[in-house]
Amino acid sequence: MGRHSLPDGSAPARTGARRGARPRALVLATGLVLTAAAGTVVALDSGLLPFGGPCGGDVTRLDVAASPDIAPAVEAVAKSARQEAARTDGRCLDVRVTSRSAHEVADAFGQRPVDPEFQVWIPDSSLWVDRVGAERGTPLTTAGIIASSPVALGAVPRAARSLGWPEKTYTWTELTRATASGDALHLGVADPSHSATGLLSLARISAANTKKAPDRVTADTRTAATARLLNQRAADGDGPAMATLPRDASGAEQSDPRRNQALLLSEQAAFAHNTRTKSGPDLDLLYPEDGTARLDYPYTLVDNSETDPERSRAANRFLTLLSEPAGQRALRRLGFRAPTGEAEPKVVKAAGGRDPQPYSAAPAEPPTAKELQALMGMWTITVQSARLSTVVDASASMGAPVPGHNGRSRMDLAKNSLLQALTTFTSEDEIGLWKFATSLDGDKDYVELSPTERLGGRDKDGSSHREALADAFGALAPEPQGATGLYDTTLAAYQKARSTYASGKFNALVILTDGANDDAHGIGLDALVGELKKLSDPKRPVPLIALAIGPEADTSALNRIVAPTGGSTHRVSDPSQIHQVMLKAIMAAGSNIPR
Repeated sequence: MGRHSLPDGSAPARTGARRGARPRALVLATGLVLTAAAGTVVALDSGLLPFGGPCGGDVTRLDVAASPDIAPAVEAVAKSARQEAARTDGRCLDVRVTSRSAHEVADAFGQRPVDPEFQVWIPDSSLWVDRVGAERGTPLTTAGIIASSPVALGAVPRAARSLGWPEKTYTWTELTRATASGDALHLGVADPSHSATGLLSLARISAANTKKAPDRVTADTRTAATARLLNQRAADGDGPAMATLPRDASGAEQSDPRRNQALLLSEQAAFAHNTRTKSGPDLDLLYPEDGTARLDYPYTLVDNSETDPERSRAANRFLTLLSEPAGQRALRRLGFRAPTGEAEPKVVKAAGGRDPQPYSAAPAEPPTAKELQALMGMWTITVQSARLSTVVDASASMGAPVPGHNGRSRMDLAKNSLLQALTTFTSEDEIGLWKFATSLDGDKDYVELSPTERLGGRDKDGSSHREALADAFGALAPEPQGATGLYDTTLAAYQKARSTYASGKFNALVILTDGANDDAHGIGLDALVGELKKLSDPKRPVPLIALAIGPEADTSALNRIVAPTGGSTHRVSDPSQIHQVMLKAIMAAGSNIPR
Protein backbone atom coordinates (compact mmCIF):
# COMPACT_ATOMS: atom_id res chain seq x y z
CA MET A 1 0.00 0.00 0.00
CA GLY A 2 1.47 3.33 -1.02
CA ARG A 3 2.39 5.75 1.73
CA HIS A 4 3.15 9.45 1.70
CA SER A 5 6.53 10.96 2.45
CA LEU A 6 6.79 12.89 5.70
CA PRO A 7 7.53 16.60 5.86
CA ASP A 8 11.08 17.24 6.99
CA GLY A 9 11.08 20.93 7.73
CA SER A 10 8.95 23.95 8.40
CA ALA A 11 9.10 27.56 9.34
CA PRO A 12 9.30 28.50 13.01
CA ALA A 13 5.92 28.93 14.67
CA ARG A 14 4.78 31.55 17.12
CA THR A 15 2.93 31.05 20.33
CA GLY A 16 0.38 33.46 21.65
CA ALA A 17 -1.87 33.70 24.66
CA ARG A 18 -5.56 33.23 24.07
CA ARG A 19 -8.01 36.01 24.63
CA GLY A 20 -9.01 35.99 28.28
CA ALA A 21 -5.76 34.48 29.59
CA ARG A 22 -4.99 35.78 33.05
CA PRO A 23 -2.04 38.09 33.89
CA ARG A 24 0.21 35.16 34.72
CA ALA A 25 0.39 34.37 30.99
CA LEU A 26 1.82 37.84 30.37
CA VAL A 27 4.42 37.32 33.06
CA LEU A 28 5.45 34.02 31.49
CA ALA A 29 5.58 35.53 28.01
CA THR A 30 7.79 38.33 29.33
CA GLY A 31 10.01 35.75 30.98
CA LEU A 32 10.39 33.96 27.65
CA VAL A 33 11.47 37.14 25.89
CA LEU A 34 14.02 37.95 28.60
CA THR A 35 15.38 34.42 28.51
CA ALA A 36 15.85 34.56 24.74
CA ALA A 37 17.45 38.00 24.97
CA ALA A 38 19.94 36.71 27.51
CA GLY A 39 21.11 34.09 25.01
CA THR A 40 20.27 31.10 27.18
CA VAL A 41 17.95 29.45 24.65
CA VAL A 42 19.72 26.95 22.38
CA ALA A 43 17.91 24.99 19.66
CA LEU A 44 17.45 21.32 20.42
CA ASP A 45 19.17 20.26 17.23
CA SER A 46 22.09 22.69 17.40
CA GLY A 47 24.39 20.20 19.06
CA LEU A 48 25.21 22.69 21.82
CA LEU A 49 24.36 21.85 25.42
CA PRO A 50 22.87 24.67 27.51
CA PHE A 51 25.31 25.43 30.33
CA GLY A 52 27.62 22.78 28.81
CA GLY A 53 28.13 19.25 30.05
CA PRO A 54 25.89 16.28 30.84
CA CYS A 55 23.42 16.13 33.70
CA GLY A 56 24.61 15.20 37.12
CA GLY A 57 22.39 14.69 40.11
CA ASP A 58 20.59 18.05 39.97
CA VAL A 59 17.31 17.59 38.07
CA THR A 60 14.04 19.55 37.94
CA ARG A 61 11.09 17.28 37.20
CA LEU A 62 8.13 18.62 35.19
CA ASP A 63 5.02 16.49 34.67
CA VAL A 64 2.91 17.16 31.59
CA ALA A 65 -0.46 15.67 30.60
CA ALA A 66 -1.17 15.85 26.86
CA SER A 67 -3.98 14.73 24.58
CA PRO A 68 -3.21 11.35 22.97
CA ASP A 69 -2.80 12.84 19.48
CA ILE A 70 -0.12 15.36 20.47
CA ALA A 71 1.51 13.41 23.31
CA PRO A 72 4.04 11.59 21.02
CA ALA A 73 5.31 14.89 19.58
CA VAL A 74 5.55 16.46 23.05
CA GLU A 75 7.39 13.37 24.28
CA ALA A 76 9.84 13.64 21.35
CA VAL A 77 10.72 17.20 22.41
CA ALA A 78 11.00 16.11 26.06
CA LYS A 79 13.29 13.21 25.07
CA SER A 80 15.51 15.54 23.03
CA ALA A 81 15.69 17.89 26.01
CA ARG A 82 16.88 15.04 28.23
CA GLN A 83 19.42 13.85 25.65
CA GLU A 84 20.74 17.37 25.07
CA ALA A 85 20.80 18.14 28.79
CA ALA A 86 18.57 21.20 28.46
CA ARG A 87 18.60 23.11 31.73
CA THR A 88 16.44 25.36 33.84
CA ASP A 89 17.85 27.32 36.78
CA GLY A 90 21.12 25.47 36.22
CA ARG A 91 19.45 22.08 36.72
CA CYS A 92 18.73 19.52 34.04
CA LEU A 93 15.13 19.58 32.80
CA ASP A 94 13.39 16.22 33.12
CA VAL A 95 9.96 16.40 31.45
CA ARG A 96 7.68 13.38 31.83
CA VAL A 97 4.72 13.25 29.44
CA THR A 98 1.54 11.30 30.13
CA SER A 99 -1.12 10.74 27.47
CA ARG A 100 -4.49 11.70 28.94
CA SER A 101 -7.86 12.17 27.26
CA ALA A 102 -8.80 15.85 27.39
CA HIS A 103 -12.39 15.23 28.46
CA GLU A 104 -11.27 13.06 31.38
CA VAL A 105 -8.87 15.74 32.62
CA ALA A 106 -11.54 18.43 32.16
CA ASP A 107 -14.03 16.34 34.17
CA ALA A 108 -11.51 16.00 37.00
CA PHE A 109 -10.50 19.68 36.93
CA GLY A 110 -14.13 20.80 36.84
CA GLN A 111 -14.53 19.66 40.44
CA ARG A 112 -12.75 21.33 43.31
CA PRO A 113 -10.60 20.77 45.26
CA VAL A 114 -8.28 18.72 43.07
CA ASP A 115 -4.69 17.60 43.62
CA PRO A 116 -3.18 17.62 40.11
CA GLU A 117 -0.55 15.06 39.22
CA PHE A 118 1.03 17.42 36.69
CA GLN A 119 1.98 21.05 36.31
CA VAL A 120 1.19 21.47 32.59
CA TRP A 121 -1.82 20.30 30.59
CA ILE A 122 -1.94 20.30 26.78
CA PRO A 123 -5.50 19.43 25.67
CA ASP A 124 -6.45 19.41 22.00
CA SER A 125 -8.71 22.45 22.31
CA SER A 126 -9.18 25.57 24.41
CA LEU A 127 -12.82 24.62 24.82
CA TRP A 128 -11.81 22.20 27.60
CA VAL A 129 -9.95 24.94 29.46
CA ASP A 130 -12.94 27.26 29.04
CA ARG A 131 -15.26 24.55 30.34
CA VAL A 132 -13.22 24.14 33.52
CA GLY A 133 -13.28 27.91 33.96
CA ALA A 134 -17.05 28.07 33.48
CA GLU A 135 -17.47 25.38 36.13
CA ARG A 136 -15.21 27.37 38.50
CA GLY A 137 -12.94 24.38 38.73
CA THR A 138 -9.18 24.13 39.14
CA PRO A 139 -7.56 27.49 38.22
CA LEU A 140 -5.80 27.27 34.86
CA THR A 141 -3.74 29.71 32.79
CA THR A 142 -3.12 29.42 29.07
CA ALA A 143 0.47 30.52 28.40
CA GLY A 144 0.51 29.92 24.66
CA ILE A 145 -0.68 27.84 21.72
CA ILE A 146 1.82 25.25 20.49
CA ALA A 147 0.08 23.76 17.43
CA SER A 148 -3.18 23.61 15.50
CA SER A 149 -5.13 21.32 13.18
CA PRO A 150 -8.30 22.07 11.16
CA VAL A 151 -11.34 19.81 11.34
CA ALA A 152 -12.42 18.35 8.00
CA LEU A 153 -14.17 15.33 6.54
CA GLY A 154 -12.04 12.33 5.67
CA ALA A 155 -13.37 9.77 3.20
CA VAL A 156 -12.00 6.58 1.70
CA PRO A 157 -11.17 7.06 -2.02
CA ARG A 158 -14.32 5.43 -3.38
CA ALA A 159 -16.53 7.60 -1.15
CA ALA A 160 -14.48 10.73 -1.89
CA ARG A 161 -14.91 10.22 -5.63
CA SER A 162 -18.67 9.82 -5.18
CA LEU A 163 -18.66 13.25 -3.48
CA GLY A 164 -16.76 14.82 -6.38
CA TRP A 165 -13.43 15.19 -4.56
CA PRO A 166 -11.24 17.15 -5.00
CA GLU A 167 -13.01 19.47 -7.49
CA LYS A 168 -16.35 19.80 -5.70
CA THR A 169 -16.49 21.88 -2.53
CA TYR A 170 -19.21 21.91 0.11
CA THR A 171 -20.54 24.01 2.96
CA TRP A 172 -20.98 22.30 6.32
CA THR A 173 -24.71 21.79 5.77
CA GLU A 174 -24.19 20.45 2.23
CA LEU A 175 -21.42 18.14 3.36
CA THR A 176 -23.35 16.58 6.23
CA ARG A 177 -26.49 16.32 4.09
CA ALA A 178 -24.56 14.55 1.32
CA THR A 179 -22.94 12.06 3.68
CA ALA A 180 -25.53 11.55 6.44
CA SER A 181 -28.54 10.79 4.28
CA GLY A 182 -29.26 7.45 2.65
CA ASP A 183 -27.59 4.08 3.14
CA ALA A 184 -24.85 4.28 0.52
CA LEU A 185 -22.37 6.25 2.63
CA HIS A 186 -21.92 6.03 6.38
CA LEU A 187 -20.67 9.15 8.19
CA GLY A 188 -19.07 8.76 11.60
CA VAL A 189 -18.16 11.22 14.32
CA ALA A 190 -16.64 11.13 17.79
CA ASP A 191 -19.14 11.77 20.59
CA PRO A 192 -19.17 15.56 21.17
CA SER A 193 -19.31 15.03 24.93
CA HIS A 194 -15.93 13.25 24.74
CA SER A 195 -14.32 14.90 21.71
CA ALA A 196 -13.42 18.47 20.80
CA THR A 197 -13.45 17.40 17.14
CA GLY A 198 -17.04 16.17 17.47
CA LEU A 199 -18.23 19.20 19.43
CA LEU A 200 -16.56 21.74 17.14
CA SER A 201 -18.01 19.96 14.09
CA LEU A 202 -21.48 20.19 15.64
CA ALA A 203 -20.83 23.89 16.35
CA ARG A 204 -19.98 24.56 12.71
CA ILE A 205 -23.11 22.70 11.57
CA SER A 206 -25.18 24.78 14.01
CA ALA A 207 -23.59 28.04 12.80
CA ALA A 208 -24.33 27.12 9.17
CA ASN A 209 -27.96 26.32 10.02
CA THR A 210 -28.33 29.59 11.93
CA LYS A 211 -27.08 31.51 8.90
CA LYS A 212 -29.47 29.78 6.48
CA ALA A 213 -32.63 29.33 8.58
CA PRO A 214 -35.37 31.99 8.79
CA ASP A 215 -35.38 31.93 12.61
CA ARG A 216 -33.53 30.42 15.58
CA VAL A 217 -36.12 27.74 16.33
CA THR A 218 -35.89 26.42 12.75
CA ALA A 219 -32.10 26.48 12.95
CA ASP A 220 -32.09 24.58 16.25
CA THR A 221 -34.56 22.04 14.85
CA ARG A 222 -32.34 21.42 11.82
CA THR A 223 -29.24 21.08 13.99
CA ALA A 224 -31.04 18.65 16.29
CA ALA A 225 -32.10 16.58 13.27
CA THR A 226 -28.47 16.40 12.06
CA ALA A 227 -27.34 15.53 15.58
CA ARG A 228 -29.76 12.60 15.63
CA LEU A 229 -28.30 11.33 12.34
CA LEU A 230 -24.73 11.73 13.59
CA ASN A 231 -25.57 10.02 16.86
CA GLN A 232 -26.47 6.83 14.97
CA ARG A 233 -22.78 6.48 14.00
CA ALA A 234 -21.13 8.23 16.98
CA ALA A 235 -18.14 6.60 18.64
CA ASP A 236 -17.10 7.10 22.26
CA GLY A 237 -14.02 9.18 21.39
CA ASP A 238 -11.48 10.07 18.71
CA GLY A 239 -9.61 6.75 18.88
CA PRO A 240 -12.77 4.60 18.69
CA ALA A 241 -14.03 6.80 15.82
CA MET A 242 -10.87 6.13 13.79
CA ALA A 243 -11.34 2.41 14.44
CA THR A 244 -14.67 2.50 12.54
CA LEU A 245 -12.92 3.09 9.19
CA PRO A 246 -12.35 0.13 6.81
CA ARG A 247 -9.34 -1.94 7.83
CA ASP A 248 -8.27 -2.67 4.25
CA ALA A 249 -9.21 -1.88 0.64
CA SER A 250 -11.27 -5.02 0.06
CA GLY A 251 -14.83 -4.65 -1.19
CA ALA A 252 -16.17 -6.68 1.73
CA GLU A 253 -14.50 -4.42 4.29
CA GLN A 254 -15.52 -1.18 2.60
CA SER A 255 -19.14 -2.25 2.18
CA ASP A 256 -19.42 -3.60 5.75
CA PRO A 257 -22.38 -1.72 7.33
CA ARG A 258 -20.46 -1.54 10.60
CA ARG A 259 -17.74 0.51 8.90
CA ASN A 260 -17.81 4.24 8.16
CA GLN A 261 -16.69 5.39 4.72
CA ALA A 262 -16.44 9.01 5.92
CA LEU A 263 -15.49 10.57 9.23
CA LEU A 264 -15.40 14.04 10.76
CA LEU A 265 -11.82 14.30 12.02
CA SER A 266 -8.80 16.57 12.34
CA GLU A 267 -6.28 16.98 9.57
CA GLN A 268 -3.66 15.58 11.94
CA ALA A 269 -5.73 12.45 12.58
CA ALA A 270 -5.97 11.89 8.81
CA PHE A 271 -2.21 12.45 8.53
CA ALA A 272 -1.55 9.87 11.24
CA HIS A 273 -3.89 7.40 9.53
CA ASN A 274 -2.35 7.87 6.08
CA THR A 275 1.28 7.64 7.24
CA ARG A 276 0.79 4.64 9.50
CA THR A 277 1.44 1.25 7.94
CA LYS A 278 -1.45 -1.21 7.62
CA SER A 279 -4.12 1.24 8.79
CA GLY A 280 -6.60 0.77 5.95
CA PRO A 281 -7.20 2.77 2.76
CA ASP A 282 -5.72 6.27 2.66
CA LEU A 283 -8.20 9.04 3.36
CA ASP A 284 -8.98 12.01 1.12
CA LEU A 285 -9.93 15.25 2.88
CA LEU A 286 -12.82 17.60 2.10
CA TYR A 287 -12.57 21.00 3.79
CA PRO A 288 -15.88 22.92 4.24
CA GLU A 289 -15.73 26.15 2.28
CA ASP A 290 -17.61 28.18 4.91
CA GLY A 291 -14.76 27.85 7.41
CA THR A 292 -13.28 24.89 9.22
CA ALA A 293 -13.24 24.45 12.96
CA ARG A 294 -9.76 24.24 14.47
CA LEU A 295 -8.07 22.36 17.30
CA ASP A 296 -5.60 24.75 18.95
CA TYR A 297 -3.60 22.82 21.61
CA PRO A 298 -3.21 25.37 24.43
CA TYR A 299 -0.15 25.07 26.69
CA THR A 300 -2.00 25.30 30.00
CA LEU A 301 -0.47 25.88 33.43
CA VAL A 302 -2.18 24.21 36.36
CA ASP A 303 -2.34 26.81 39.12
CA ASN A 304 -1.45 25.08 42.34
CA SER A 305 -0.43 26.91 45.51
CA GLU A 306 2.06 24.12 46.20
CA THR A 307 3.86 24.50 42.84
CA ASP A 308 7.27 25.97 43.64
CA PRO A 309 8.87 28.75 41.53
CA GLU A 310 11.45 26.28 40.24
CA ARG A 311 8.79 24.16 38.56
CA SER A 312 7.02 27.25 37.24
CA ARG A 313 10.24 28.31 35.54
CA ALA A 314 10.68 24.74 34.25
CA ALA A 315 7.23 24.97 32.66
CA ASN A 316 8.29 28.28 31.11
CA ARG A 317 11.46 26.65 29.77
CA PHE A 318 9.64 23.69 28.21
CA LEU A 319 7.22 26.02 26.42
CA THR A 320 10.26 27.72 24.92
CA LEU A 321 11.58 24.37 23.66
CA LEU A 322 8.23 23.48 22.08
CA SER A 323 8.07 26.92 20.41
CA GLU A 324 11.56 26.90 18.89
CA PRO A 325 12.19 25.70 15.32
CA ALA A 326 13.32 22.23 16.40
CA GLY A 327 10.28 21.76 18.65
CA GLN A 328 7.96 22.95 15.92
CA ARG A 329 9.60 20.57 13.44
CA ALA A 330 8.88 17.70 15.81
CA LEU A 331 5.21 18.72 15.78
CA ARG A 332 5.16 19.14 12.02
CA ARG A 333 6.65 15.67 11.50
CA LEU A 334 3.55 14.23 13.18
CA GLY A 335 1.10 16.27 11.10
CA PHE A 336 0.38 19.37 13.16
CA ARG A 337 0.16 22.87 11.76
CA ALA A 338 1.79 25.94 13.29
CA PRO A 339 -0.17 27.76 16.02
CA THR A 340 -1.21 30.38 13.46
CA GLY A 341 -2.97 27.69 11.41
CA GLU A 342 -1.07 28.25 8.17
CA ALA A 343 -1.32 25.30 5.82
CA GLU A 344 1.86 23.25 5.53
CA PRO A 345 1.81 21.79 1.97
CA LYS A 346 3.58 18.54 2.86
CA VAL A 347 1.36 17.99 5.90
CA VAL A 348 -1.79 18.72 3.90
CA LYS A 349 -0.77 16.37 1.08
CA ALA A 350 0.12 13.54 3.44
CA ALA A 351 -3.22 14.04 5.24
CA GLY A 352 -5.17 13.70 1.97
CA GLY A 353 -5.80 17.31 0.98
CA ARG A 354 -5.65 18.42 -2.65
CA ASP A 355 -6.45 21.52 -4.66
CA PRO A 356 -9.00 22.99 -5.16
CA GLN A 357 -10.13 22.01 -1.65
CA PRO A 358 -10.00 25.20 0.52
CA TYR A 359 -7.46 23.83 2.98
CA SER A 360 -5.63 27.15 3.35
CA ALA A 361 -8.75 29.22 4.07
CA ALA A 362 -8.94 30.98 7.43
CA PRO A 363 -10.83 29.01 10.10
CA ALA A 364 -14.22 30.17 11.30
CA GLU A 365 -14.56 32.10 14.54
CA PRO A 366 -14.65 29.67 17.48
CA PRO A 367 -18.02 29.21 19.19
CA THR A 368 -18.69 30.98 22.48
CA ALA A 369 -18.92 29.15 25.78
CA LYS A 370 -22.71 29.73 25.79
CA GLU A 371 -23.08 28.29 22.30
CA LEU A 372 -21.08 25.20 23.27
CA GLN A 373 -23.15 24.75 26.42
CA ALA A 374 -26.38 24.88 24.40
CA LEU A 375 -24.99 22.40 21.86
CA MET A 376 -23.99 19.97 24.59
CA GLY A 377 -27.50 20.22 25.99
CA MET A 378 -28.93 19.52 22.54
CA TRP A 379 -26.61 16.55 22.08
CA THR A 380 -27.41 15.17 25.54
CA ILE A 381 -31.15 15.18 25.06
CA THR A 382 -30.74 13.97 21.46
CA VAL A 383 -28.68 10.99 22.57
CA GLN A 384 -30.68 10.15 25.67
CA SER A 385 -34.17 11.29 24.67
CA ALA A 386 -36.10 13.34 27.21
CA ARG A 387 -38.54 12.60 30.02
CA LEU A 388 -40.24 15.87 30.94
CA SER A 389 -43.05 16.49 33.40
CA THR A 390 -44.66 19.84 32.55
CA VAL A 391 -46.58 21.72 35.27
CA VAL A 392 -48.65 24.77 34.21
CA ASP A 393 -50.09 27.49 36.44
CA ALA A 394 -53.88 27.68 35.95
CA SER A 395 -54.59 30.39 38.53
CA ALA A 396 -56.98 33.22 37.64
CA SER A 397 -54.12 35.62 36.86
CA MET A 398 -53.19 33.48 33.83
CA GLY A 399 -56.34 34.91 32.22
CA ALA A 400 -54.86 38.43 32.17
CA PRO A 401 -54.50 39.89 28.67
CA VAL A 402 -50.95 40.40 27.35
CA PRO A 403 -50.25 43.87 25.89
CA GLY A 404 -49.59 43.85 22.17
CA HIS A 405 -51.33 40.51 21.49
CA ASN A 406 -54.87 41.65 20.58
CA GLY A 407 -56.38 40.80 23.94
CA ARG A 408 -55.03 37.24 24.10
CA SER A 409 -54.37 36.03 27.64
CA ARG A 410 -51.20 34.66 29.22
CA MET A 411 -52.76 31.20 29.13
CA ASP A 412 -53.69 31.47 25.43
CA LEU A 413 -50.14 32.38 24.49
CA ALA A 414 -48.57 29.89 26.90
CA LYS A 415 -50.47 26.86 25.61
CA ASN A 416 -49.87 27.79 21.97
CA SER A 417 -46.19 28.12 22.71
CA LEU A 418 -46.17 24.75 24.48
CA LEU A 419 -47.78 23.19 21.43
CA GLN A 420 -44.96 24.60 19.30
CA ALA A 421 -42.41 23.09 21.69
CA LEU A 422 -44.16 19.73 21.45
CA THR A 423 -43.44 19.53 17.72
CA THR A 424 -39.66 19.54 18.38
CA PHE A 425 -39.69 16.30 20.40
CA THR A 426 -39.37 12.82 18.94
CA SER A 427 -41.68 9.84 19.40
CA GLU A 428 -39.16 8.39 21.90
CA ASP A 429 -39.40 11.40 24.21
CA GLU A 430 -41.70 11.13 27.25
CA ILE A 431 -43.78 14.17 28.22
CA GLY A 432 -46.65 14.68 30.65
CA LEU A 433 -48.84 17.56 31.89
CA TRP A 434 -50.12 18.78 35.26
CA LYS A 435 -52.02 21.98 36.03
CA PHE A 436 -52.25 23.76 39.38
CA ALA A 437 -54.09 26.55 41.20
CA THR A 438 -55.54 26.08 44.71
CA SER A 439 -57.87 23.31 45.90
CA LEU A 440 -58.31 21.80 42.43
CA ASP A 441 -58.85 18.29 43.78
CA GLY A 442 -60.17 18.53 47.32
CA ASP A 443 -57.29 19.89 49.38
CA LYS A 444 -54.79 19.26 46.59
CA ASP A 445 -53.66 22.17 44.46
CA TYR A 446 -52.83 20.10 41.38
CA VAL A 447 -54.29 17.66 38.86
CA GLU A 448 -52.45 15.34 36.46
CA LEU A 449 -54.01 15.91 33.03
CA SER A 450 -51.77 13.58 31.01
CA PRO A 451 -49.22 11.05 32.34
CA THR A 452 -45.54 11.30 31.39
CA GLU A 453 -45.28 8.67 28.66
CA ARG A 454 -43.74 8.08 25.21
CA LEU A 455 -45.09 10.48 22.62
CA GLY A 456 -45.12 7.60 20.13
CA GLY A 457 -47.08 5.32 22.45
CA ARG A 458 -50.81 4.70 22.31
CA ASP A 459 -53.35 5.80 24.90
CA LYS A 460 -56.37 3.71 25.91
CA ASP A 461 -58.58 5.21 23.20
CA GLY A 462 -56.06 4.25 20.48
CA SER A 463 -54.77 7.76 19.83
CA SER A 464 -51.08 8.50 20.10
CA HIS A 465 -49.84 10.02 23.34
CA ARG A 466 -48.65 13.03 21.32
CA GLU A 467 -52.22 13.63 20.12
CA ALA A 468 -53.67 13.20 23.60
CA LEU A 469 -51.10 15.56 25.08
CA ALA A 470 -51.76 18.16 22.39
CA ASP A 471 -55.47 18.00 23.26
CA ALA A 472 -54.62 18.43 26.96
CA PHE A 473 -52.45 21.48 26.21
CA GLY A 474 -55.21 22.94 24.05
CA ALA A 475 -57.81 22.51 26.81
CA LEU A 476 -55.82 24.43 29.46
CA ALA A 477 -57.83 27.31 30.92
CA PRO A 478 -57.50 29.57 33.98
CA GLU A 479 -59.51 28.69 37.10
CA PRO A 480 -61.67 31.80 37.80
CA GLN A 481 -61.32 31.53 41.60
CA GLY A 482 -57.94 29.81 41.65
CA ALA A 483 -54.90 31.22 43.43
CA THR A 484 -51.27 30.05 43.03
CA GLY A 485 -50.66 26.80 44.91
CA LEU A 486 -47.02 26.74 43.88
CA TYR A 487 -45.15 25.12 46.78
CA ASP A 488 -47.35 22.05 47.41
CA THR A 489 -47.52 21.43 43.66
CA THR A 490 -43.77 21.69 43.23
CA LEU A 491 -43.09 19.16 45.98
CA ALA A 492 -45.67 16.68 44.71
CA ALA A 493 -44.53 16.97 41.09
CA TYR A 494 -40.87 16.58 42.05
CA GLN A 495 -41.62 13.54 44.21
CA LYS A 496 -43.44 11.97 41.24
CA ALA A 497 -40.62 12.82 38.79
CA ARG A 498 -38.03 11.30 41.14
CA SER A 499 -40.05 8.14 41.79
CA THR A 500 -40.60 7.57 38.04
CA TYR A 501 -37.02 8.41 37.00
CA ALA A 502 -36.08 6.79 33.67
CA SER A 503 -32.45 5.69 33.34
CA GLY A 504 -30.78 6.54 30.04
CA LYS A 505 -33.00 9.57 29.47
CA PHE A 506 -32.72 13.25 30.27
CA ASN A 507 -35.19 13.69 33.15
CA ALA A 508 -36.50 17.13 34.13
CA LEU A 509 -39.45 18.90 35.72
CA VAL A 510 -40.67 22.12 34.01
CA ILE A 511 -42.91 24.52 35.96
CA LEU A 512 -44.60 27.57 34.39
CA THR A 513 -46.01 30.17 36.78
CA ASP A 514 -46.96 33.85 36.68
CA GLY A 515 -47.27 34.54 40.42
CA ALA A 516 -46.12 33.91 43.99
CA ASN A 517 -47.33 31.11 46.25
CA ASP A 518 -50.82 31.95 47.60
CA ASP A 519 -51.58 28.81 49.61
CA ALA A 520 -51.16 29.83 53.26
CA HIS A 521 -52.12 26.34 54.45
CA GLY A 522 -49.49 24.46 52.50
CA ILE A 523 -45.79 23.87 52.95
CA GLY A 524 -43.55 26.91 53.46
CA LEU A 525 -40.59 27.92 51.30
CA ASP A 526 -37.87 26.86 53.76
CA ALA A 527 -39.46 23.47 54.30
CA LEU A 528 -39.91 22.96 50.54
CA VAL A 529 -36.26 23.74 49.85
CA GLY A 530 -35.26 21.33 52.62
CA GLU A 531 -37.38 18.54 51.11
CA LEU A 532 -35.97 19.13 47.64
CA LYS A 533 -32.44 18.88 49.05
CA LYS A 534 -33.32 15.46 50.48
CA LEU A 535 -34.90 14.29 47.23
CA SER A 536 -32.21 15.43 44.79
CA ASP A 537 -29.62 12.85 43.74
CA PRO A 538 -26.66 13.83 41.49
CA LYS A 539 -26.44 10.24 40.23
CA ARG A 540 -30.08 10.35 39.11
CA PRO A 541 -30.51 14.06 38.31
CA VAL A 542 -33.90 15.68 37.76
CA PRO A 543 -33.26 19.41 37.29
CA LEU A 544 -36.23 21.67 38.00
CA ILE A 545 -36.66 24.34 35.30
CA ALA A 546 -38.85 27.26 36.34
CA LEU A 547 -40.32 29.62 33.73
CA ALA A 548 -41.44 32.86 35.41
CA ILE A 549 -44.11 34.52 33.26
CA GLY A 550 -44.73 38.23 33.67
CA PRO A 551 -43.64 40.75 36.31
CA GLU A 552 -45.54 39.23 39.27
CA ALA A 553 -43.73 35.88 39.20
CA ASP A 554 -41.67 35.34 42.36
CA THR A 555 -38.23 34.72 40.85
CA SER A 556 -36.53 35.06 44.24
CA ALA A 557 -38.45 32.08 45.60
CA LEU A 558 -38.06 30.16 42.34
CA ASN A 559 -34.28 30.60 42.45
CA ARG A 560 -34.20 29.03 45.90
CA ILE A 561 -36.49 26.19 44.79
CA VAL A 562 -34.50 25.17 41.71
CA ALA A 563 -31.05 25.40 43.36
CA PRO A 564 -31.02 22.01 45.17
CA THR A 565 -32.01 20.20 41.96
CA GLY A 566 -29.33 21.69 39.68
CA GLY A 567 -32.03 23.51 37.72
CA SER A 568 -32.55 27.12 36.70
CA THR A 569 -35.08 29.97 36.62
CA HIS A 570 -35.90 31.90 33.45
CA ARG A 571 -38.04 35.04 33.27
CA VAL A 572 -40.38 35.14 30.26
CA SER A 573 -41.77 38.60 29.51
CA ASP A 574 -43.73 37.40 26.45
CA PRO A 575 -45.60 34.08 26.92
CA SER A 576 -45.56 33.50 23.15
CA GLN A 577 -41.81 32.88 23.49
CA ILE A 578 -42.13 30.13 26.11
CA HIS A 579 -41.18 27.40 23.64
CA GLN A 580 -37.89 29.10 22.78
CA VAL A 581 -36.97 29.79 26.39
CA MET A 582 -38.02 26.28 27.42
CA LEU A 583 -35.90 24.58 24.76
CA LYS A 584 -32.86 26.71 25.61
CA ALA A 585 -33.32 25.95 29.31
CA ILE A 586 -33.56 22.22 28.61
CA MET A 587 -30.40 22.34 26.48
CA ALA A 588 -28.55 24.25 29.20
CA ALA A 589 -29.67 21.73 31.83
CA GLY A 590 -28.69 18.86 29.55
CA SER A 591 -25.17 20.25 29.18
CA ASN A 592 -24.69 20.12 32.97
CA ILE A 593 -25.70 16.48 33.37
CA PRO A 594 -22.68 14.35 34.45
CA ARG A 595 -21.27 12.31 31.56
